[in-house]
Amino acid sequence: MISLTVGNQGNHGTVAIIGGGPAGLMAAEVLSQAGVKVDLYDAMPSVGRKFLMAGKGGMNITHSEPFDKFLSRYGSRQSSIKPMLDTFGPEALRAWVQGLGIATFIGSSGKVFPVDMKAAPLLRAWLHRLRANGVNFYMRHQWLGWDDGMLRFLTPEGEKKVSADAVVLALGGGSWARLGSTGAWVPLLARRGISVEPLQPSNCGFDVAWSEFFRSRFAGQPLKSVQASFSNSTGAEFCQLGELVVTADGVEGSLIYKMSALLREQIAASGTALIYLDLAPGRDKQFLIDRISQPRGKHSMANHLRKRIGIDSVKAGLLREALSKEDFDDPVRLCETIKALPVKLLAARPIDEAISSAGGVNFEVLDERLMIRSAPGVFCAGEMLDWEAPTGGYLLTACFAGGRVAGEGVLAWLRSEGKSLSAS
Repeated sequence: MISLTVGNQGNHGTVAIIGGGPAGLMAAEVLSQAGVKVDLYDAMPSVGRKFLMAGKGGMNITHSEPFDKFLSRYGSRQSSIKPMLDTFGPEALRAWVQGLGIATFIGSSGKVFPVDMKAAPLLRAWLHRLRANGVNFYMRHQWLGWDDGMLRFLTPEGEKKVSADAVVLALGGGSWARLGSTGAWVPLLARRGISVEPLQPSNCGFDVAWSEFFRSRFAGQPLKSVQASFSNSTGAEFCQLGELVVTADGVEGSLIYKMSALLREQIAASGTALIYLDLAPGRDKQFLIDRISQPRGKHSMANHLRKRIGIDSVKAGLLREALSKEDFDDPVRLCETIKALPVKLLAARPIDEAISSAGGVNFEVLDERLMIRSAPGVFCAGEMLDWEAPTGGYLLTACFAGGRVAGEGVLAWLRSEGKSLSAS
């Protein structure tokens, strides 16, 4: 059991929050608004670095789809995530953003964005509010664990020990280490007997053994308007329209990310995963055969493909990659492959390249307040918990919600310990 050392603040509670992403900042907001003294520590020179990176291509905060569908995005962890979303769900998050003076809108896909599409104005407004509430920020403080209940940090001035009445760990997962999510906390908790599932890449690309010719010619090119399908050995199925990107090492992009959990699990179970791409969704095989079977005169099959059914460039390259010359020139075999082109995935890309990570602190070791049962006063929130979700606003929403639940949990715990919630 981890024993926390109470500082010299008498009956006034002081809370240390370790990690300055959305979960940690939201916990800081809940606590500081209640009058609690909050000290927030982060290993990086500034907070919210991964949050800002997420906003580079447009700050997708959440999603407007019906709640049941939204909840389904969390897969096997729906029951663990639901209480968080019941506390602070997509609508509440949108209203909260509005309260910071940032208007939002719903895009054509149902995704919710700030009107300026940027993360930086939101983060600036939020930090201004937190500082006004009295939150203290300590940057370049790398958490090293505990020493006799004291929190240990490595700082530019050397090691520092800190006491607190409660701690919120919001240390992130294991992706994009240069932005702060290093996963270095895993052994620190494991040594204390806290169950942590291994961190794995999520929303990630996958390796494919492309030929050198295909790699050199098509790496970096998008595959638009394709339908990907996959079924694993347990009967789980995926079939969705979208786009992906061919890379030098394999494939990535939104369509791949949506099924990354299924693909990763299949590779772990059998060594590879086989997906099928429909390069001409909306057109049936017989229609394609009829078009391709028309006389092509002196045109090559590649030109014939482009003229008759609009398949060229990277799609034609994929067909060349999958078929022998004889099969490529056979209209029936060619069209069968257009409708179901096999792509064998060999491995997930490294976790540091992934958008997010799976694995983390088991929900089973936490109570309903997200407090570690074996460590009273220590709470966990955000991506360091064992859940995953696709891109589309689901990751951020659960991080915000988890931070709020943890913050409210700390308040309840401080009250139960007889601590005043006012720092004054």
